Amino acid sequence: MGCSWISVAVPLCFAVFSVAVAINGQSLAMPPPLPTAAGVLSLAGMALLWRDISSKVKGDKRTLGSLLSQYVAVKAVGWLGRQQRKKLEADTLKVKQVQEETLLKRLRKNSDTFYGRKYDFRSIEDAAGFRARHPITTYGDYREFIERIAAGEEKVIIAEQPLILAMTSGTSGPSAMLLSTKDTNTDFFLQGVTVCLEALRKAFPESDSLQRTTKFFYTPTFRQSEAGISIGPNSSTPASSRYILNLYTTPAPAFEVPSEKDTLYLHLLFALKDPSVGTLESNFASTVFYAFTALQERWQELVEDVERGSISRALTLEPKVRSRLEALMKPDAERAAQLRAHFQEGFGGIAKRLWPHLNLVLAVDSGSNQIYGEMLREHYCRGVPFYSPFYAATEGLIGVNLWPQEPDRRYLLCPRSMFCEFLPESSLDEETPQTLLMEEVKEGESYELIITNTSGLFRYRIGDIVKVAGFHNQCPIVEFQYRRGQMLNVRGEKVSEALFLRALKNAVAQWPGAQLVDYSCAESGILGDSIGGSDPHYQVFIELKGVRNLTEEQRYKLDICLQKDSAVYRSFRIKGSIGPMRVQLVSEGAFKELQKKMMAYTSTSANTFKMHRVLRRKEYAEFLLGKTIS
Repeated sequence: MGCSWISVAVPLCFAVFSVAVAINGQSLAMPPPLPTAAGVLSLAGMALLWRDISSKVKGDKRTLGSLLSQYVAVKAVGWLGRQQRKKLEADTLKVKQVQEETLLKRLRKNSDTFYGRKYDFRSIEDAAGFRARHPITTYGDYREFIERIAAGEEKVIIAEQPLILAMTSGTSGPSAMLLSTKDTNTDFFLQGVTVCLEALRKAFPESDSLQRTTKFFYTPTFRQSEAGISIGPNSSTPASSRYILNLYTTPAPAFEVPSEKDTLYLHLLFALKDPSVGTLESNFASTVFYAFTALQERWQELVEDVERGSISRALTLEPKVRSRLEALMKPDAERAAQLRAHFQEGFGGIAKRLWPHLNLVLAVDSGSNQIYGEMLREHYCRGVPFYSPFYAATEGLIGVNLWPQEPDRRYLLCPRSMFCEFLPESSLDEETPQTLLMEEVKEGESYELIITNTSGLFRYRIGDIVKVAGFHNQCPIVEFQYRRGQMLNVRGEKVSEALFLRALKNAVAQWPGAQLVDYSCAESGILGDSIGGSDPHYQVFIELKGVRNLTEEQRYKLDICLQKDSAVYRSFRIKGSIGPMRVQLVSEGAFKELQKKMMAYTSTSANTFKMHRVLRRKEYAEFLLGKTIS
């Protein structure tokens, strides 16, 4: 978020700050005398400005400088958002033209690279010529080029040097290393962030206030390539957000703490101190969910710290960092008593009791994060609206959610962010499939996205299957369906993540007292002889609350539910080609431990991690087998 608008906002902030200090009656160097009328108008303007700021304040523990910088930032981003939304609306009326302009801009910029000369980008005049000349690609087509860039070679695929070598989350295979550029970040901010904040403001007017946000994010570990280019996740980090950390409840020194567990404790501690928190934010709903589970485990320790104005000695902190954090703590027996009473009532709906002015949870809760969003809405965050703003990936911004209040997560594709092609679901396995363009897709049909982005990927299969849910003017609106690599397929049945999750939720509803916490599946083939049996089947690992054992009859209900939802799976089961599922209950916290193992293996940070719903590595499945309690 440290983008160009900051350079405008900071000097503006100082100007407004001077005005506000004068209004507060504090010392201020007097300007040269003004004509009386101008002076009166200036004072009137100042008074109106201060009244606007005051009307948006919740709580009484904010400094004047903090309020003013947030006010200016919100106004600046709001103005940008309105301009970008108008531009987006105009673009959706001429999608074919805009998509071709976007493609040719990418090709012209990179025409003088090794890759651009190989495909003679300079001579390509339209989308048809590009598609005829350039093949559909996968990561294997770029690995060697990216290694050359990492070693220091210039103008291999893109004309500029990448900002970082961005690691993907690895949900559908090994983690890949992609390029991230200044244009990637600019497009994400202008076409994504500002547009979504404008949609948010319209849908939830109460969010247009000067409240702080609790953002659950962490400082990732970066390593350096041979040429000194940073390698790590391409996501919002404390470092990239350094200019706006004062908008968050967590103070800057907390982000110097290397332990994710200790940083999470500090996120929670400083959030609990502030009863006027307006938004809970993270990249993914899973991060918010696990923050609440940590809160449930450690609330007594946290309340004691609020009461004493201290920071738990259980945290491993550098002395200087601890000293700077403790300087921000003051004993608050009144707030501690409030918190203790709220926690003793239970954790159902706890978010709204802790923070009565909480307006929103801002996090992606579609795809693999759907179950976390549902659990938050049903339990910890009952009564709080959720907004899943973006459809994005390491490859860049793909779509924006312009309908925050609708329960279905639908995203309008951004026609100036990427050049998009669509591979019909029925053609996924063809050797030379034919693609469609934005203006050619049909509502109700599903496609794999093929993208040409700003950072050196051309006609690239990102592995996402989306369904066209409708159109906004001429531009497709899509719903994410599944990742190709996250599909169960032991006999050609192709059970998607969405299909399996629906069956699992139906089964859990028939297990009295059970609440789904997390799950993953493995195809029996990756476990080999360690589980016995000859018929291929699904090994299903489930973490539940409220239940520590299931009868065989209850376990079999999951198989029955999937047979009801998938005629193909049912036919294979009837023929005996696929054996019955084996359902394993794992211990509490098993998936949190698995997350740590996966993050270590893929070099993924907590900011970008997504739980793998289909396990492709034997050691992950064996880890969960070792955590089986029933």
